[in-house]
Amino acid sequence: MDAFEKVYALLNERSGYLTTREARENGIKNKTMQRMADQGLIERVAHGLYVGMDIFPDPFYVAQYRCPKGIFSNETALFLHDLSDRDPLKLMMTIPSGWNTKLLTDESILFFYNSPKKMSLGVCEIETPNGMMVKAYDAERTLCDCLKHIDRLDRDLVLTALKRYTKSRDRDNAKLLEYAAALKIRDMVYRYLEVLV
Repeated sequence: MDAFEKVYALLNERSGYLTTREARENGIKNKTMQRMADQGLIERVAHGLYVGMDIFPDPFYVAQYRCPKGIFSNETALFLHDLSDRDPLKLMMTIPSGWNTKLLTDESILFFYNSPKKMSLGVCEIETPNGMMVKAYDAERTLCDCLKHIDRLDRDLVLTALKRYTKSRDRDNAKLLEYAAALKIRDMVYRYLEVLV
C-alpha cells in the first residue's frame, strides 16, 4: 500500500478526518499530507487537520480541534441541545480566564471566559448535526450561562429555549438550581422560572 492509499484508509477509519499527528503515528510524513492537499486529493481545514474531499467539514468539530480548551456554550450549546432551531451565526465557546488563544481574532467564534474552577461544571460530550462528538455544556449549565449573559445574547432566543426546556421530559430542575447556586445566579434563575412556569 503506498502512502496515498494509506492516507485514504486512515481517513475512512476516522470519519473522514485525519491529523498530521495521527498520520505520523502511522508512518506518513507531513510532506505527503501537504502534497495530497496541493493536488486537491484532501483538504486542509486547520493547521494539522485534513479531511477527505467527500467530507463537508463540520464547523463545530474543526473549531474544537483548533481550540481544544474551549467548550461550546451559550447560543451554540442551545442549538446542540435542540433548545434552539436557529443555526448559530457565530460559534460561542467558553475558555479559561487568562488563557490566550490565537483564535481570539477569529470573527467566526465569540469567546466567553470562566474561572478554571468553574470550567468543568456541566461539561458533556454531544453529537453535532454532522455526527461528530464535541465538548459542550449540558442543557442546565447552558441555560444558566445564557441567563447570566442575557444582555450579550439574543434575549428572545434564550427565553424560548428556557420555555422549551421547562416543557421537556428530560429537564432536571434540581440540577439547574444546583448549577445556578454554584454560578451565583440562583435568584435570577428562580425569577425566570416563576414567570415561565
